[in-house]
Amino acid sequence: MAEILGFDVYSPQEIAARVESIGVAKARLPLLSTAMLGVLAGAYIALGTLYFVVVISDPGLGFAAARVLGGVCFSLGLLLVVVAGAELFTGNNLLVMAWADGRITTREVLLNWTVVCTANFVGAAGLALIVFLSDHATMNGGALGRAYLEVAAAKSSLPFWTAFWRGVLCNVLVCMAVWMAFAGRSVVDKLVAVIFPVSAFVAAGFEHSIANMYLIPLAMMLKASGAALPPGGEAIGMLGLARNLVPVIAGNLVGGSVLVALVYHVVYRRPGLPR
Repeated sequence: MAEILGFDVYSPQEIAARVESIGVAKARLPLLSTAMLGVLAGAYIALGTLYFVVVISDPGLGFAAARVLGGVCFSLGLLLVVVAGAELFTGNNLLVMAWADGRITTREVLLNWTVVCTANFVGAAGLALIVFLSDHATMNGGALGRAYLEVAAAKSSLPFWTAFWRGVLCNVLVCMAVWMAFAGRSVVDKLVAVIFPVSAFVAAGFEHSIANMYLIPLAMMLKASGAALPPGGEAIGMLGLARNLVPVIAGNLVGGSVLVALVYHVVYRRPGLPR
């Protein structure tokens, strides 16, 4: 198929088979490996988020330019996960393909998601602590710190269903980025596959649970250090973090597991289809 299309890439049918086989391998990684790779993924997404905030903190950029350029920079996080290797909760929603084909159990899927999501939080919040201690937020006359607080205040104040549906839309694009990265054979292929869907969800203001595990804890540290709060800044805190993460994680699960993994299972891997 790849030769017919004229590209040196895997066909969609081949991608589906690869995603399923890799899902089996991910579900059966040793617990310590899964946890450590989850911590790395949380830190990688946090680095991409840090890069994003540097861009949007520049008042000289217009709204669209800041969002699009910031989204391109945020793509660093998923590129690190895909190329360097790590376990990311939002990407691992694609394990549902292997589950739907009966190759892994419900327990294996839920255990993987629980371990990876928890480890992602440790990695993202851990990097937030290191960034806070580095005084990174004081750059550009404190504009970075103000940007963190403004973004976190907005996220902590989102209504439940708004956060949920933004989470759904986010992970459709994230899982499509991962899906297309499986088509590539080189790092350049994977970069091109990742950068457009990821920058699109960031520019559109959709909600990524792991990025928020970095943004809101860092804003909480800045608030505790006495930083001036923006309007709505009182929402920043443990309650605000929970109010954001609960619907966003649920939305990410629906977007990645149902609207990408299950859809492609039905299209390419359901029983009775040629393999």
